[in-house]
Amino acid sequence: MYQLLKQIAKVGVVTEPAPAPDEALRAIAQRLDEVVLKHFGRALAIRHVDAGSCNGCELEIHATNSPYYNLERLGIKFVASPRHADMLLVTGPVSRNMETALKRTYDATPDPKLVVAIGDCGCDGGVFGESYASCGRVSNVIPVDVAVPGCPPTPVAIMQGILTALTARRA
Repeated sequence: MYQLLKQIAKVGVVTEPAPAPDEALRAIAQRLDEVVLKHFGRALAIRHVDAGSCNGCELEIHATNSPYYNLERLGIKFVASPRHADMLLVTGPVSRNMETALKRTYDATPDPKLVVAIGDCGCDGGVFGESYASCGRVSNVIPVDVAVPGCPPTPVAIMQGILTALTARRA
């Protein structure tokens, strides 16, 4: 134990410096905060629906809730029920098994509702396209307000897609 402590004292703290603040992220976050407060006066409630994705987009959506991006501070929260949601985030090509579930989720969301398709699969079917097992893009099943391309899209692109959906519908 003594040798380990001696080695730590000799080497010192070896870490990389904190990343510089991202100005693009700061601008999007500030704009999102303004739009959510102006149009909702409360938190924007989002229901995420995985319609058959590979989970790449889900990892990026979860990253938007990390301390670095921190959607909660902007008044955006994820809810468990579509009945409490203002927006649906849909990922993946819609599999035939999820088609009815996605329609029911869309119908259960109160009006006015927004739908954002996330990732290449949600936007155009991706590598899966339309087949006996896949309905393809999300817009083949429910109306989509904004599509965020990328495989997977970055958290900043997801935040920009949410902002675009809010400003386009509310303008």
